[in-house]
Amino acid sequence: MDMLINKANGLLTIEFNRLERKNAITAAMYQMMADALLDAEQDTAIRAILIAGKPEIFTAGNDLDDFMKNSAPVPGVPSEARPVFQFMRALHGSTKPVIAAVAGAAIGIGTTMLMHCDLVYCADNAKFSVPFTQLGLCPEFGSSLLLPQLAGYPRAAEKLLLGEAFGAQEAFEMGLVTRVLPAAELRTFAEQQAAKLVALPAASIRTTKALMKRPRLEGIEAAIAAENERFAAMLLAPEAKEAFTAFFEKRKPDFSKFD
Repeated sequence: MDMLINKANGLLTIEFNRLERKNAITAAMYQMMADALLDAEQDTAIRAILIAGKPEIFTAGNDLDDFMKNSAPVPGVPSEARPVFQFMRALHGSTKPVIAAVAGAAIGIGTTMLMHCDLVYCADNAKFSVPFTQLGLCPEFGSSLLLPQLAGYPRAAEKLLLGEAFGAQEAFEMGLVTRVLPAAELRTFAEQQAAKLVALPAASIRTTKALMKRPRLEGIEAAIAAENERFAAMLLAPEAKEAFTAFFEKRKPDFSKFD
């Protein structure tokens, strides 16, 4: 199974399990995660959610082969119907606390999704990147709003405009992650924190989360809508075609011919 979904002791655990492809995410994996989150929202026995990868890597982001087959705009089909959109909508809308445990690389949406989690613990070997401009695309799922809010405009601009990777300590200083831990301690610590949340009054946890998120809900929704519209258009543009072609041909893209 490319995803491991488990419910136990009040905790839903969602784990990437496609190590041979660097945990690259397919449409089917997005759908599994979306379904698990929506199910957990209705399950009163689930009081917290943990999203994790492997010690070697969190996720390489989208599986580009699958992405090109399943994410291109289809006439008459709203982009909100895509599994990735369903997953991010479910994650953003979760009323229950979501913890992420990140080791190794978290690329693209692997970093974007963390901005919608409540507690993000990372290993000291973690690497983050949002390389959308390198693919001829733009930020997604609220990251153009959330990263500047977390890190301040100058640092967010460096990450979103250049798309270069940054490490665990810088992610902590930016406010993207809650705590940096030795890699060997990460999963155990994240599970211990999840158990603490499970043991606390569920209504108090949900209310506290809702109150903290309330002031920026409208802005996040507006950002997601604007990004989604532009992202869909840019997928069809020649810059993205050049970027993806270069990736599959294992060469450096040439954007010099585009305005």
